Amino acid sequence: MNSQIPFQQLLGLEITHFAADQSEVRFRWKDELIGNAPKRILHGGVTATALDTAGGTVVLASVIERLAENTPTEEVIARMAKCGTIDLRVDYLRPGRGEEFICTATIIRSGNKVAVARMEMHNEHGELIAFGTGTYIVG
Repeated sequence: MNSQIPFQQLLGLEITHFAADQSEVRFRWKDELIGNAPKRILHGGVTATALDTAGGTVVLASVIERLAENTPTEEVIARMAKCGTIDLRVDYLRPGRGEEFICTATIIRSGNKVAVARMEMHNEHGELIAFGTGTYIVG
């Protein structure tokens, strides 16, 4: 997934942990991601995208885990291709400042048609910058 989505590459997002119980996405500060130039604060759209990516990653991992034992690989891949975000809520708690940003995601519910994930974004100092909830179509 790190190499398949050009927008994630542009932002510098890297999936560093891919598992059904928790997934992680990281990225480093770069000036191209500024949303508030005078204060050098991360753009809110970058925050939302990173949280959405982390949520989508944990959802995909949970779908793969659930289907892997009894489903042919081609069918799992076809199902993954149909996954997408249907709702995303982001709460911005602090200005996005830091050198590295870490987004983690866990599953709230993973059903046959819809999955819900909870995501958090911290900087390298552990400061909570934003959190979100994502709802994803999975079937």
